[in-house]
Amino acid sequence: MEPKKLADIIRRAARPGTWSAAVKLARDEAVLLETRSDEEIVARVRAPGRAVAPTVVLYPGEREWDCDCGGRVSPCEHVAAAAITLLRAGADNEGDAAEPGVAPSGTAAIPSSGAPDGVAPVGTSGAASRSWGRVLYRLARAESGLRLTRAIRYHDGREVPLATTLSAVLSRPGEAAGISPEQADLRADQLLGTASRAPLLPTKLDALLRVLVGCERVLLDGQPVAIAEGELLPRARVADRGDDVVLTIEAAPEIRAVVSAGVALVGEAGASDALALQRLGELELSGPWLQHLPQVRVTAPRDLGALAATVLPDLARRLEVDVRSTRLPALVRGVAPRLVLDLSHAGDGLSVLPTLVYGAPPFARVDEAASSTLGKVTLIGRGGPAPVRDPGAERALVLKLRAELDLVPGRRMTFTGADAPRFAEKLRRWRGGLTGEAARVVSETKKLEPRLRLTSTPSAPGDDGPPFVTFDLRFEVSSKDGGEAGGTVDAEAVVRAWREGLGLVPLLGGGWAELPRKWLDAHGDRVADLLAARDSAGRLAPHALPRLGVLCDDLNEPRPAGLDRLQPLFENFDHLPEPTLPADLIATLRPYQRQGVAWLSFLRGARLGGVLADDMGLGKTLQALCIAGKGTLVVCPTSVLHNWAAEARRFRPSLRVSVYHGPDRQLDDDADLTITSYALLRLDEAALGKKKWRNVFLDEAQAIKNPESQVARAAFALDAEFRLALSGTPVENRIDELWSLMHFANRGLLGGRGDFDARTARAIAAGDPGAAERLRARIRPYVLRRMKRDVAPELPPRTEAILRIELDERERAVYD
Repeated sequence: MEPKKLADIIRRAARPGTWSAAVKLARDEAVLLETRSDEEIVARVRAPGRAVAPTVVLYPGEREWDCDCGGRVSPCEHVAAAAITLLRAGADNEGDAAEPGVAPSGTAAIPSSGAPDGVAPVGTSGAASRSWGRVLYRLARAESGLRLTRAIRYHDGREVPLATTLSAVLSRPGEAAGISPEQADLRADQLLGTASRAPLLPTKLDALLRVLVGCERVLLDGQPVAIAEGELLPRARVADRGDDVVLTIEAAPEIRAVVSAGVALVGEAGASDALALQRLGELELSGPWLQHLPQVRVTAPRDLGALAATVLPDLARRLEVDVRSTRLPALVRGVAPRLVLDLSHAGDGLSVLPTLVYGAPPFARVDEAASSTLGKVTLIGRGGPAPVRDPGAERALVLKLRAELDLVPGRRMTFTGADAPRFAEKLRRWRGGLTGEAARVVSETKKLEPRLRLTSTPSAPGDDGPPFVTFDLRFEVSSKDGGEAGGTVDAEAVVRAWREGLGLVPLLGGGWAELPRKWLDAHGDRVADLLAARDSAGRLAPHALPRLGVLCDDLNEPRPAGLDRLQPLFENFDHLPEPTLPADLIATLRPYQRQGVAWLSFLRGARLGGVLADDMGLGKTLQALCIAGKGTLVVCPTSVLHNWAAEARRFRPSLRVSVYHGPDRQLDDDADLTITSYALLRLDEAALGKKKWRNVFLDEAQAIKNPESQVARAAFALDAEFRLALSGTPVENRIDELWSLMHFANRGLLGGRGDFDARTARAIAAGDPGAAERLRARIRPYVLRRMKRDVAPELPPRTEAILRIELDERERAVYD
């Protein structure tokens, strides 16, 4: 296609505003046509606000164009301006009419004449092109390196030395208008700074050559040279010499001369016009001036293994090695390292040996590899190849192994106990080679099926309490592919693995099975609570029976008979059966007190404990005495010991009361009510703990709020059929206090202390409202708290007594 046709296409594709801006650029003679051929036309367009003129390339044969300005509009104003200039150049040369709105004068033409020093001419014959200068770089050899001078060369051959920085010249509009720098010129200017007569330092020269790669305006001793990309490396050759193997390292043959430290003048033999400057590589091996080359190393037959496994692969990683020896294995490039984990069973545990290898199957092993240092290579087998190592990939694999599995290559680790399934779960997510007898861990086909077995024993005749229920949950092992598996797994191990976030659980006969996560996500928390509520015989505590009923409903299992006896406790305290008051009771109970006695009686009949937390003054002592009988122990502060004895004689005169206190204290086996203090509970833990009590009351029970205290542990150890905590302030500071009270009253209701802290206390402290509501729902049937304002209508009228006291003279003086 003719250039004019391409210009017409650009004219039709350009937006009106873009074309108007292009016309202005063309009128201002801002376009310089640098090169022109049938395939492409290259132009530079000086744009306002840009230090570097964008480069435009037009492709007439392909009807395409390109501009490096980075604009979003195509064609941009720079492409359109180049098209206009191309049309003007054609009009001048062929007599055609110019583009409407563009004057034909001052057009730019394609350069055709030569230039001094062999540098291709840059510019056009127009007025604007005559003022466009380019930066020229003159290098000259000196005794210790290369000196550099810069100049601005114009199309007419004039050169103006650049005595200051290029940025300083460009800051002056009058001078900047005549210069057309490139991006490489600006980067070089930042690097070089002001001019200096001293040879360039090797580091600065190295950086300058990196910037000027591809630049055609560089001279060495007055002759044009190219700047080659990349580094030029030495050559290595391995050949046989008798029984020995000789390794020779020498300079590249295309080097003409070393002109500075780490820089060589290169060119093909016999080609005097194709010279280039190139940076030298592997200077530690060759020396900056190639003073260490050539190097010759002779290896005897006994040392050929180290040469093949270590020396040559390391050398081949740095430069090209020509192996002509028939005694050495071939060097293999492009093989990536990989990790292989050899697994084996170690009893109930798992043993693993990670290895860093090359090849599949491996033909080389890296020993003692670490993230900071590279280990030695050992070739596997005889006659196999030797790998050209990839240190970066090796270090990445070592770091990955340490980060994901906490292992080190070449070091065997054995995981036992709870650590074994944790590591097995990590292996399931590991992406790498696995070998050995335990490799099936990550492709386990066994699964677990829950099996619930309940055994219900009715309570004794005449006992209205709930049945005794034995809770037995097992997980049977089956095979996903239909094969035989067999065996069972204890439910506690399954739940523990699930709560720890594992996907596997160890089997009794070895190996692992996959957890039934979906089933556990739906029922795991309830199952965990039921497991914690079992005694040594597997029987559930009465407080766990309602949760058992819910689990049975969820699993479509029939509920054990007799669970409905606890229903009144969970529906509403108002529906509790009326209590049978003691015949010897000398008191008239208010309605809320009768409700409290009904609640206590129901709890005792159901073998449940409770916390009576009424406000002070509402008669907690009286309500507790209503259910007291033979074999009752009261633990209270020392200050109220005798108050309890007096209240018992006042309201229940027929009770035989024994105050267990004083230096000559002894337990009275015939006493109905034994009263002692918290101090003596701690001191006489053995004596009080070995006796089986029917009822144990803890008055001011906040005394055991610290579950780690001796008195709390002594209270937990008391053997009693019914436990009652009396406290007007059940929780004063921390929610752990509530756990301690409930652990005394209904052991296992809130789980273990660690479990309670993890699942409940931390969630409440973090502000989770759902956690607080779940806790309230759990303890609601076992805590009865009435405030004075709640029962105010039932309280007697307030009695006021006014006493007037006359102060004596001394008291009056102090008062005044």
